[in-house]
Amino acid sequence: MPVSRGAKRLKVAVVGLGFGAEFVPIYRDHPNVASVTLCDPRPETLKHVGDRFGIAERFVDFDAVLDSDVDAVHLVTPIPLHGSQALAVLNAGKHCACTVPMAIALDDLHAIVAAQRHNGLTYMMMETAVFTREFLFAQSLMREGKFGTVSFARGSHLQDMEGWPDYWMGLPPQFYMTHAVAPALHLLKTRAARVHCFGSGRLPRDRAARYGNPFPVETAIFRLAESDVALEITRSLFQTVRLYTESFAIYGDRLGFEWAQLEEEAPFVFSLELERAGRGRAITSTRVEVPDRADLLPPAIARYTRAFTHQDGAHPSFVQGGGHGGSHPHLVHEFLCAILDGRPPAIDAVTAAQWTAAGICAHQSAMQDGAAVAIPDFGL
Repeated sequence: MPVSRGAKRLKVAVVGLGFGAEFVPIYRDHPNVASVTLCDPRPETLKHVGDRFGIAERFVDFDAVLDSDVDAVHLVTPIPLHGSQALAVLNAGKHCACTVPMAIALDDLHAIVAAQRHNGLTYMMMETAVFTREFLFAQSLMREGKFGTVSFARGSHLQDMEGWPDYWMGLPPQFYMTHAVAPALHLLKTRAARVHCFGSGRLPRDRAARYGNPFPVETAIFRLAESDVALEITRSLFQTVRLYTESFAIYGDRLGFEWAQLEEEAPFVFSLELERAGRGRAITSTRVEVPDRADLLPPAIARYTRAFTHQDGAHPSFVQGGGHGGSHPHLVHEFLCAILDGRPPAIDAVTAAQWTAAGICAHQSAMQDGAAVAIPDFGL
């Protein structure tokens, strides 16, 4: 059962009420939250979300949040703002949670890690992929030693971004890699140290101009630190006709696991049968119904691992149950508990920087036709 944090309670602000609206009722109902403040530059959105969830404290101005008495800020804002806003939150003396990615420039990653260390505050990147039911199931297999010696890992995130907000148009695919790369790095307890990446396809000139990125798709292969395992990641944003998927696979010499390739399917576990004579080994495949892990959460928010959406309820990334495989309440609970326990969260500033830098450096490699690019170690 979840550990109680007693009567300690925090004041939390949620900034950005598109996707961010999904987190509002989770914070509202969490036993260690005293109040929730909302911030969005669109007055009509602010009113709609505030009225629906009964939240009275509302700001249209981000600076007003920084000047308020909230203890922690959860940023769910456009990707190009993550770096500057996270720095502003930490330098205002407030704990910071931020949706992925941490930032889109290496200098911003270094600055956020430095600010977190200097201010002694909690920073957590809210990476959904490592709190999904599928990941928690694979993590339990790993902890039990079921995989044996891991030999290879793969991740992919294929998503059509036509019609999304303007800042997505032409974004380098690997800048938004963390959903695909995080599961393997988290399971293997390592970081990506070096990358070769190739771009694929060609964006129209007007779309390529914003970020100077010509590629709708990028595929990377990583050498991991102090590991014999190679990791392959493919990320697409445009011009690729494929149903939405976020997935990872990990293969050992005793067991393999593949997240389902279609959202409505169950994942596969591959296992060895008894040894047999002749060529090859007998390998079986089994679709597994992974358990919901609401038992890891306070009862007041446990129901949010199941289907709940406020925005865009038809989109696959939301309807996996509570959004993104039931991960949303786990993310909120981990962020709040890390603050209250005075410990680093599961995805602290260094980990967030390692996972985000993997994608930034992968794109650098793609722009150099696959040349090797070393990835900074933010833990030094």
